[in-house]
Amino acid sequence: MTQIAEATAVSTAAPAAFFATWADMAAWPEWNADTEWVRLDGPFVAGATGTLKPAGGPKVSFVVATLTDTEFVDVSRLPGARLTFAHRVEVTGAGTEVSVTISMTGPLRRLWAKVMGAGLAASVGRDLEALVRTAESRFAASPARA
Repeated sequence: MTQIAEATAVSTAAPAAFFATWADMAAWPEWNADTEWVRLDGPFVAGATGTLKPAGGPKVSFVVATLTDTEFVDVSRLPGARLTFAHRVEVTGAGTEVSVTISMTGPLRRLWAKVMGAGLAASVGRDLEALVRTAESRFAASPARA
């Protein structure tokens, strides 16, 4: 496995606000600047599949590999590699800690990391901060609970 990037932020929004924001995949371009559109084939559940169109890139299929009350993991298939975004939430004394870790596996992971790793690393923090703003503004009435 090759880790591409990681970012963490703290929010006043409850964990459920993040899951609701992630589930609304059609609205991802509002907070993810590198995404033109996302389509989910059915409900937001573990095992669900979908298609994502990165800005300036080809369409990519993905699967919701894990979906619990603290974690959402999506995996995209690239030729010779898998790109994984692991999103986690945890309630702390400071609020809801939200993190995203981007990694790659597969025989061509190093090649793909060279092709797209710098762009992903540059945008992960910015996109996470935009996600936090979106979740807080949409769900202002649901503060994080300790």
